[in-house]
This record gives sequence, structure tokens and C-alpha cells, in this order.
Amino acid sequence: MRRRDFITLLGGTAAAPMLAPLPLRAQQPALPVIGFLNFGSQSSRAFPVRAFHQGLKETGYVEGRNIVIEYRWAHGQNERLPALAAELAQRRVSVIAAFGDAAAVAAKGTGTTIPIVFLEALDPVKRGLVASLNRPGGNLTGVMTLNVTLGQKRLEVLRQLAATATDFAVLVNPTSRGNTETTLRDVQAAAQKLGLKLHVFHASTESDIDKAFAALAQLRPGGIVIGTDGLFIGRSGQLAALALRHRVPAISQYREFVAAGGLMSYGSSIADTYRQIGVYVGRILKGEKPADLPVQQSTKVELFINLKTAKALGLTVPLSLLGRADEVIE
Repeated sequence: MRRRDFITLLGGTAAAPMLAPLPLRAQQPALPVIGFLNFGSQSSRAFPVRAFHQGLKETGYVEGRNIVIEYRWAHGQNERLPALAAELAQRRVSVIAAFGDAAAVAAKGTGTTIPIVFLEALDPVKRGLVASLNRPGGNLTGVMTLNVTLGQKRLEVLRQLAATATDFAVLVNPTSRGNTETTLRDVQAAAQKLGLKLHVFHASTESDIDKAFAALAQLRPGGIVIGTDGLFIGRSGQLAALALRHRVPAISQYREFVAAGGLMSYGSSIADTYRQIGVYVGRILKGEKPADLPVQQSTKVELFINLKTAKALGLTVPLSLLGRADEVIE
């Protein structure tokens, strides 16, 4: 072999590995994205969001590890929800978790392609969200709470703290028609049954809440039932402070109100419902269809009492109520 041929042969051998195509690096599949649509604010929903994550974890999903969550908060402004839902649809999320009656309707407005799991306080069949509770039949399913229908019980519980009072009040948001109608029907029925006079106050903005409590201070009722609405849940701190300032015993639906200094709350377990939503979202990510997942009905109800607030209002909480309480804050 000639020297030139030998050098050429060595050069070709050395170059061969460099010229060969490199093996393609395996592409990591994109993580599924969950759209999280909530009527409230992040600060007011921190505790229930943890319960939602727990439900996801029970089905094998952990944020940042094998799922991504896109959060959208309406901060109690229901009119923002359709635009926020549209953002999630444009993001092409794998499933939308919609928390609240208005959020459920807004999510449904994105079409029939994206699976939706809702947290609903009203009848989802009557509202046209699902065909039936057992067989939803479309791209929506979820969990129903008892909150709206517990207005009667809230007035009865409040009456136990003000047994001699004859005038009570209820606060509702007129822009949430379904919630308002159901709440007023139930609370008015309870007032009639107990022989009480009921005063209705409306608030659809933060300033409206201030005005309502200023009027309450003049009326001085035995107590006020705060309606089930995203606006009021997102303003738990404001409501608790106003009720204490004007010395009006108040009851709401969630623990956040009591934790913020409110007197009492009585309603469906928010942790339990958020966890159930997380479980359903995880099951859908694993391939199950909303049409085949029955709408769950939350039956766990919790009573929370703030004894410090009761003392500040000059109220003595009956032992019968203390014995029923799931938690007493002192």
C-alpha cells in the first residue's frame, strides 16, 4: 500500500464517527396543564387550594413534577370570569377546574372540547350544566355543595345567640341571581317559621358592603346572615371587621370568615369539596370522561365559632352550640 493511500485510509477512519449522524435526543413529553378558575382571590383561598392539591396527589399528580397549573382569580368580580375562562381555553389546557357557580358557567362557555370539573352550590341540572347528576353526559361534571340551601340553618344557629331578638338581616349580592333567589327563599322561610322580621340588604361591590353595614348599625338587628357569594367570600376580612365594628353578630359559610375575626360560619366543608375536585381532575387526566363521572354531592357540614369575637360582642355561646362546633377559635 502506498503511503498516500495509507494516510487517506486513516483519515477516513478517523472522520467517520464525526460524519455519522448523532442519535436524536429523546424529547420529553409536555406536562398536562390544568386550568384553575376561581371566583375568589389567592390570599383567601390558600387553605382550600392545598386541599385541591391533596386530591390531585391522591391520583398521582403533583404540581411541578408531572402537571402544570395555570391559575386565574376573579377576586370576587364575577364579570371577569368569562374572559379568564377564555384565556385558559386559548392556553389549550387539558382540563378546567371551575370553582363557583359563575365560574362553572364561564367555563362551560368555552365549548365542549375541554373537560370541566366544577364546584357548584346550585342545581347543575336546572342550570343546564349537566344532563343528570348520575350521567352528566357532556364535558362537565363536578361537586355540589349545600351552602346555598343552608341559609335557613344559619339563621337558626344565629338565633340561638340572640334568643330575645325579633329583627334579623340577610346580605345578598343581586348580581348573583341564582344564589340570591335561593338564599332569600330559605332565610325568609326560616324567619317566618321563627316569627322573626327579616331585613334584606344588597351589595355587589366593596363600597356597597360598607354602606350595608352602616345601615345595619342604625337598625341594630339581632344578627345578619351573609349570603353565599364569591364577592363575600373574597371579602371575609372586610365583613368580619365591619360586623365587629358595628357590633352585629354575623354568620357566613366558610371558616375564612371566622379566622378573619367573624363570629360564626356554617357550611359545607370547603377542604373536602376542593379535595374531591382534585380527585376528579386527576381521574380525567388518567383518561376517564366527565360524562361518565357522577356529580358528587358534598354532605359534610362544619360549624366554626370565634369565642374571642363572641366575648367582644358581649355574647355567651350556649353549650349546645359549642358542643356541635367542629372548631372553636379562642
